Amino acid sequence: MASNRTFTMLKPDAVEAGHIGAILNKINEAGFRIVAMEMTQLSTQDAQAFYEVHKERPFYGELVEYMTSGPIVAAILEKDNAVEDFRKLIGATNPAEAAEGTIRKLYATSISANAVHGSDSDENAAIEGAFYFGKRAQF
Repeated sequence: MASNRTFTMLKPDAVEAGHIGAILNKINEAGFRIVAMEMTQLSTQDAQAFYEVHKERPFYGELVEYMTSGPIVAAILEKDNAVEDFRKLIGATNPAEAAEGTIRKLYATSISANAVHGSDSDENAAIEGAFYFGKRAQF
């Protein structure tokens, strides 16, 4: 059975460009309820820990540098079938390939500056939510 919660993060490019309100509006319009939210700046250590799964990949260093370059907005969202529905709402990683009306089509500028993160599974949503919100995540 699919979880009714997922994790998202508005990335530094979207925050810097002033898209927080517009993206949150799209999330609300899609029927998600925001149950936890925090604006923060990741330390290098936090970004390295969050993206440890990518540590051996060639883009890891650039990813950590990018994610620490400015504030992010982390949130836990609630809706039936949350992970799958949110992945549809954000669109493909590459905004050029993202469907019209998706968050990445509207607000991302490149594959790396793709505006928003969305958990790719119920398990990762729980892990990622707990990373930012600890026991308050309650998946």
